[in-house]
Amino acid sequence: MADIINLRRHRKARARAAESAEADANRAKFGRTRAERDRAQAETAGRDRLLDGARVDADTSFAPGSETD
Repeated sequence: MADIINLRRHRKARARAAESAEADANRAKFGRTRAERDRAQAETAGRDRLLDGARVDADTSFAPGSETD
């Protein structure tokens, strides 16, 4: 005779395996590790600081066409 199996356990195990496979696919498709996200954020912040530091503000005391002679 065949082995007796618990159908509820079998169904739940199959559902867990399907969810795990879907999660793996989503991680491969969308995911980045925390280290990768942090590194990208740090690079962006560094570039922003560099650009802000090199910014030349307009001198408000001199505007073309507004000479006070």
